[in-house]
Amino acid sequence: MNSEAPDDRIEKKLTVIQALLFPLPFGESQNRQNGRRGKGLHHLQPDAGPRILNDFQPHLMIAIGGGGYVPARILRSFLKKPGAANIPIQAIGLSLYEQLPTDNEVEKPGTKVTRTQWLDLSSIEGANLIGKNILIVDEVDDTRTTLEYAVKELEKDVAAAAKTLGREAETTKFSIFVLHNKDKQKRGTLPKDMVDENRYLAARTVPDVWINYPWEATDIDEHDRMAAKQTIQ
Repeated sequence: MNSEAPDDRIEKKLTVIQALLFPLPFGESQNRQNGRRGKGLHHLQPDAGPRILNDFQPHLMIAIGGGGYVPARILRSFLKKPGAANIPIQAIGLSLYEQLPTDNEVEKPGTKVTRTQWLDLSSIEGANLIGKNILIVDEVDDTRTTLEYAVKELEKDVAAAAKTLGREAETTKFSIFVLHNKDKQKRGTLPKDMVDENRYLAARTVPDVWINYPWEATDIDEHDRMAAKQTIQ
């Protein structure tokens, strides 16, 4: 049984989540050796959860694997309403980063999206998406190619399922949440209605640097040591 006061438990929970979501830009060590400090990236905005609940009102989340799995699970804890069930999380798998890096080379974004896992919208799973507010979650909006693909394909598949089931009058709305949006020219685009209705939220907009997330690290102790040396801006 937990002996801490409720406020203490909340503070500890937030501290753990902030540590987990503290990413390391690629090349930070080299920048420091050259006498320059890399741009420190930021924690999640504290109002991300309330805004998602108030503006998006999601019935379920779809996490884009693999980077969106951990953020979606953590986010769900902040979307929990007293007395209400947890928001369900479903998963799709998309691959865009096709070239694996060598020791001296950065992984490069690909240009073709490949499905590695998808929802079976011909089953009851598809029927459960119709007429819902669906929040798509990923860790980073880099070129926006993956997000464009996910939204287009999910909208198309849900529309087909709605037509088959005679439920075309029901409106399905997709929204997007990412931890980081890179400030750069995007290859992909999002639907006009999604942009106009502000159904896109990035916890932070950051420079175009490579981000090494904790769940990608092969040596988490080294990752944490390097992250701790960064300057938080």
